[in-house]
Amino acid sequence: MRTPRTPAARRRRRTTGRRTAAVLALLGALWMLNSAVAVAVDDFPRGLLVAVCGLVVAAGAWEGVLRRGWGRVAGLAVAGAALAVAALLLVDEGFQRDLVLLVLGALIWHVGARLAFQPRVSLDPVERPRRPVLFVNPRSGGGKATRFRLAEEARERGITPVEMAPGDDLAELVRTALDDGADALAMAGGDGSQAIVAAAAAEAGRPYACVPSGTRNHFALDLGVDRDDVVGALDAFVDGGERVVDLAEVNGRVFVNNVSLGVYAEAVQRPGYRAAKVRTLLGTASLVLGTTAGAQDMRWTTPGGRTMHGAAVILVGNNQYRLGGAAGAGTRPAVDRGELGISVVDPPSTRTPHRRKAWRQWTAPEFRVESAQPLPAGVDGEAVLLASPVEFRVRPAALRVRIAAHHPGASPSSVEPVGAFPALRALARIAVGRNPQPAEHTPAAAPAGRIVG
Repeated sequence: MRTPRTPAARRRRRTTGRRTAAVLALLGALWMLNSAVAVAVDDFPRGLLVAVCGLVVAAGAWEGVLRRGWGRVAGLAVAGAALAVAALLLVDEGFQRDLVLLVLGALIWHVGARLAFQPRVSLDPVERPRRPVLFVNPRSGGGKATRFRLAEEARERGITPVEMAPGDDLAELVRTALDDGADALAMAGGDGSQAIVAAAAAEAGRPYACVPSGTRNHFALDLGVDRDDVVGALDAFVDGGERVVDLAEVNGRVFVNNVSLGVYAEAVQRPGYRAAKVRTLLGTASLVLGTTAGAQDMRWTTPGGRTMHGAAVILVGNNQYRLGGAAGAGTRPAVDRGELGISVVDPPSTRTPHRRKAWRQWTAPEFRVESAQPLPAGVDGEAVLLASPVEFRVRPAALRVRIAAHHPGASPSSVEPVGAFPALRALARIAVGRNPQPAEHTPAAAPAGRIVG
């Protein structure tokens, strides 16, 4: 009979696999460099063009490692085009061996780096709850809960499902379940519903699980829950481990992702808003607003103590978002650092240099925005009107989160470095068995679990 692996054995196995992948990625990079230099020397000057193609192949393969969606497709397409040019330059001179070496190097580099930078946290198992309750919004995510038979799957795991009906008050349903003895709470629905259940679980000191049956499931992504494994997320109450994360609040209302203020907040009820990502909101705000759009009536204070008037968009996150063209853009590397992530987009101005970024970012435990009138806001994607002053604060280590053992347990950007040279340093750290990020960037929840690699 096969003996089940202990958590320590799983950690050792994953650490070994990640170190092996990092070593292969570094060898692949050296392999490509050596092949390109060899061709450049053996067939100069034409070989120099082949070497340049090799560098483009490496860069495209690296973009394919860091990006997701169309960014990944574009990076790999560029690498493929450069490889095709190199093939045309080499094949008629009998350099097939060099071409094969270049292809193998690019493949090893891409696959090794992808595996090495896969987020994976090994959390120590905790006692299984005796009376867990799952709240299900059957309409969320276009009816995902119904398609995946979440209620039936929950019962099979000993979890009591509570399906919401039109007009139900979710907060009241949660209070009733707690009064009836629920010792763990889970929510299958969008991020707004997740915030309600997470707040109740934190207040009651109960563990919480996020089941990604909403539309975008941003909180699940940053927690390390596999958004493509809706049913598997229920195993958080079967064989899951536990980590502790932060919550944030605005004017006393808990949110798990972010709050947006300003012009863009007025658009949260538009059909396309929920499909937009945070990086899209901030990265293209100046284009969305147009050159004639003015700043909103908002007063806020910089980290240096200056009082500023007006902003196109103010976005306050439960921990900081990674923005722009960086790896993992639109996600939070951690949700347990005990800080608010503040991003401010200035209104378009002809006096602002075009090369300047559209936003500024900093972190703080508290933040305050004042206005002469109530401010429209998007709170975890839901439209609300907030009375001035709008006060934000973080609640460090407020929520105990259960995550299934087979899910990543960390955000995609938790181990993805920004830039090629930091990436090489991170791969080197992984290869020698060290954490890929410096100690000051290690998630605060590490004592409850351990980042593998």
